[in-house]
Amino acid sequence: MKHPSSIIFALLLFLSLNSFFASNGYAQTKQRVIILTDIENEPDDCQSLVRLLLYSNDIDIKAIIATTSTHMRDKVHPETIHRVIKAYASVHDKLTQHDKGYPSPKSLHDCVFSGQPGYGMDAVGEGKDSNGSEKIAEELMREDNSPLWICAWGGVNTLAQTLVSIRKNYPVSDQTSMLAKLRVYTISDQDDAGQWIRREFPHMFYIVSPGGYGNATWIGMNNAEGEHPELVSNQWLAENIQQGHGLLGACYPDVAYGMEGDTPSFLNLIPNGLNSPENPNWGGWGGRYELYTPDVKKCDYDGFTGGVKIGDETRPIWTNASDTYTPFVASAYGRAVKKGDKTYTGNQATIWRWREEIQNDFAARMDWCVTSFKQANHPPFAMLDTQEKITVKSGEWFYFNADSSFDPDGDSISFLWFPYPEATGFKGELPAPPAENCHDYKAQAPIVSQPTDIHYILKVTDKGTPRLSRYKRIIVTVEPK
Repeated sequence: MKHPSSIIFALLLFLSLNSFFASNGYAQTKQRVIILTDIENEPDDCQSLVRLLLYSNDIDIKAIIATTSTHMRDKVHPETIHRVIKAYASVHDKLTQHDKGYPSPKSLHDCVFSGQPGYGMDAVGEGKDSNGSEKIAEELMREDNSPLWICAWGGVNTLAQTLVSIRKNYPVSDQTSMLAKLRVYTISDQDDAGQWIRREFPHMFYIVSPGGYGNATWIGMNNAEGEHPELVSNQWLAENIQQGHGLLGACYPDVAYGMEGDTPSFLNLIPNGLNSPENPNWGGWGGRYELYTPDVKKCDYDGFTGGVKIGDETRPIWTNASDTYTPFVASAYGRAVKKGDKTYTGNQATIWRWREEIQNDFAARMDWCVTSFKQANHPPFAMLDTQEKITVKSGEWFYFNADSSFDPDGDSISFLWFPYPEATGFKGELPAPPAENCHDYKAQAPIVSQPTDIHYILKVTDKGTPRLSRYKRIIVTVEPK
């Protein structure tokens, strides 16, 4: 039994940290999110839902809508969503010890809706509204100009029905303002409604990897390529998620086809200092995407799509982009980290390059389900004493300082600085910097012939268990001399 004084100390620490975070700009605006899920098609939607609920303190969930897809064409399963929320309810009191922003179970139950129990565009049209399609319209009608993210884990015909109704019932001026709020991320095309939406609404913000699943960026969530494949293994899931973490962990099902293929749709919405939802080309936990019109012949035309036909894209979309990534690895002696011997290139690397941080963060939040604040680990705070946007001349040295960074649990922290040239398409050579793992960092600007942006990332990682990371992104504009 804990001594009362230790409980009081933990409570005071929790309240003081929340006050500090709010007064120092950490009370960030939460992204509004609606989930479309073909849950019960296979286990991965349920897996992603467990993770989503653990981030419901950082993401403003407006609706979770049960839908169909090419893999489940004639039924929807809202009851499974309610079942997972009931498991969340059993650990809610513990979670609020770690962050008071976790929504009540009742409010989440009230967010569950259904789309039409029919496939694709055949279930779209006159008289085919559902409480799911109406809920999307309701959110778009709100006097709130912030983006509304539609994260589609299955088909998107519920969104298509909303768009049909908006076209019919609202004047063009209202349609324009409503549709300007939409941000869509679909896990490939799992019905024929996705291509219809992209054709009919050519200006809509839309992230998708068209074509065969094997070519998709989201596969980087669960494939075993690259560094730390053990973190997506069945053994890791059993030990860190499923067993010993309360009812929410216990309802995380075993993998059937691939672990959490739907999770990348919302990973870039988590406010971790790296993610920038409005800038998919900047890269983050959910991957990196560039705006162009993909060639259908390069979209894994013969790959698995569940029977959804691949059509020509008629306009630019946010889609697959490639990173070239050389991981840093631990060094036994001398400098604590060094560049590894392997370099990886590919679009799926834009997700799995962050795998260790992503999975450790998930595991820590699962621990929150069964521990007090004092017993668990929490992410550090990356703090810059210098500006996050600076302008320098070619060849000029510039400096960053993160000495004010700290860990709320009092853990020791490590620093790592690195450029992210792909975030702006920089193709030149970057001068080699001094040590990348000090609390301060200096670098020399490359020689450029026109103003060029280069992104530098600060990663601050604690030495708690599991080790957790947060970031700062610095944009350096380099001008010719």
